[in-house]
Amino acid sequence: MRFKLALAAGAALAIAASGLSVSGMAFARQEAPAQKGYLPPGALDTSKILPPAPKEGEARYENDRKIFLATRGLKDTPRWTLAQNDVDERKIIGDFACALGFTPDPQKLPKTTALLMKLRFDVIDAVNKPKDLYQRKRPYLIDEGPICVDKTDGLAKSPDYPSGHTTWGWTVGLILAEADPAHATPILARARAFGESRLVCGVHNNSAVEAGRTNGAALVAALHGSKAFRDDVDGVREEIAEARRAATAPAQCDAESALVAKSPY
Repeated sequence: MRFKLALAAGAALAIAASGLSVSGMAFARQEAPAQKGYLPPGALDTSKILPPAPKEGEARYENDRKIFLATRGLKDTPRWTLAQNDVDERKIIGDFACALGFTPDPQKLPKTTALLMKLRFDVIDAVNKPKDLYQRKRPYLIDEGPICVDKTDGLAKSPDYPSGHTTWGWTVGLILAEADPAHATPILARARAFGESRLVCGVHNNSAVEAGRTNGAALVAALHGSKAFRDDVDGVREEIAEARRAATAPAQCDAESALVAKSPY
């Protein structure tokens, strides 16, 4: 199965409510749709950028196992609950509400929605090739332990390395930080935690999450060579500034900030 990033069509991508998908379930590896992203096909080959996935007997492999087993103790804690929330990447903009300082209304963010809808194809391309190359098993298939989602066949068949979820979250975080530099620190901290939720959830190894951040950073660097992308980021910048003036402040941000500030391992 191939990785996919399913976004809701029509209805302006109800990002904060329901519409955008890139998880280990919806990032479950299915055939990528026809290229419609910012980059031409083959422009970025992240399989040549990422370090090789860990192999059995290597220190990184054993470190992955150690972190997976240690984080099983987070089951049913508030950090586990946040990881479960982060499973649904269709809510990606809503997940950045506390970091942005306002509750996003998807209906008032059409430019942001359009950028994400197009961006997903570039993310798919950045994730599929290294996943195909390394075929790394997910951690719960190596060691026994609970995970925060159902252990489906589709998830098991979707390789671990790199984390598509983390690639998506870090890519979006970098773009939002550029569009809203005054809030760059909390935005990027939340983007980091979004990837770490995959560790807490037990569906990705630490090495896959680290590779996902490298993957996202490489992708954003390449995207800046596209004038269409740069122009769209300018539109997102204006849209966020306007939306903030009319939006309400999100609730329970102190609790989320405390979880984000603490490493899960």
